[in-house]
Amino acid sequence: QDAFVAFHVDKVVVSKYLQPLQIGELAPDQPSVEPTKNEMLVKDFRELRATVERTGLLEPNQLFFFLHLAHILLLDTAAWLILYYFGTSLIPFVVSLLVLTISQVQASWLQHDLGHLSVFRKTKWNHLLHKFVMCHLIGASAKWWTLLHSQHHAKPNCFRKDPDIDMHPFLFTLGKKFSVELGIKKTKYMPYNHQHKYFFFTLPPLLFPTYFHYHTFYIAYTKRYWVDLAWMMTFYIRFFYTYGSLLEIKSLLAYYFIFRMLESSWFVWVSQMNHIPMDIYYDKNLDWVSTQLQATCNVEQSLFNDWFTGHLNFQIEHHLFPTMPRHNYWKVAPLVKSLCAKHGIKYQCKPLLTAFADIVHSLKDSGELWLDAYLHK
Repeated sequence: QDAFVAFHVDKVVVSKYLQPLQIGELAPDQPSVEPTKNEMLVKDFRELRATVERTGLLEPNQLFFFLHLAHILLLDTAAWLILYYFGTSLIPFVVSLLVLTISQVQASWLQHDLGHLSVFRKTKWNHLLHKFVMCHLIGASAKWWTLLHSQHHAKPNCFRKDPDIDMHPFLFTLGKKFSVELGIKKTKYMPYNHQHKYFFFTLPPLLFPTYFHYHTFYIAYTKRYWVDLAWMMTFYIRFFYTYGSLLEIKSLLAYYFIFRMLESSWFVWVSQMNHIPMDIYYDKNLDWVSTQLQATCNVEQSLFNDWFTGHLNFQIEHHLFPTMPRHNYWKVAPLVKSLCAKHGIKYQCKPLLTAFADIVHSLKDSGELWLDAYLHK
């Protein structure tokens, strides 16, 4: 299956775990593709996948990721040194905050690479460095992230299967169809017709300092991820010891909360620009390619966009080939465009600011659809 191939680097090892699940073979006269799936698209994508593997586009450039990690560690160190050498007055305080925020967000992009097993060809090295970056540098559970993010990739924008859209309908109403359905049912958890306004001061700045803080510890504890918890504690010990030696308790807590808010805002705008404006509904049991393309869009390439988004501006290519090293997305993009053109599938690519604006526009449209249906007699 395409999903199995997409997620696993060492297919020989993981295939061993599937053997107990095999219950039979298809009869020779039975179709191998379900009616809801595009058989020709599946065939062409598998040929594209073979080309990707043959041309080495799944092979990581170790120097690229080493330099990326180096610049994260340098920024992390610089944030503390700014306060150490220049004092804790307003300007050094603000500059240090910005530098640490950049380091944290770039670490988030790197842990994303490691979680997708795209930095090393050896799975164990990806897992080990993933714990260092995610748990020690960021302070969150690597296994918690993998658990949630794997579900997102398997069924993006599919309600009750993609945890990234669990905020529907409690905080926001997402997608045109869902919004109309909520309105018809007279369901109202929030004033959805104003959700494009309250989005700015809820989800972007508060996701990390509130929900993620609680949820990563909750999952790590309840699922007994003891190694992750130990790694996570090293982040908090290091942070409060090093910065606590320079800042008073109130300033220290303010520093921590503010950089988490800045980090959260950066992350949410980037992570949602590729998905929230796209189709959101129940799982339609489509083929792998159609499932990914209906839920993702791209942002234009530039050196800044690549760095700022951690190459998630190539969200389409990332979702089709989740284990592909990000530095190769631009190489496979023309082939993906050709595949889409051949099968009449829209390949969306926007400017960065347009992608941000589309988040707000989609929330506004969904809210208005909900209100119309809610007020309809």
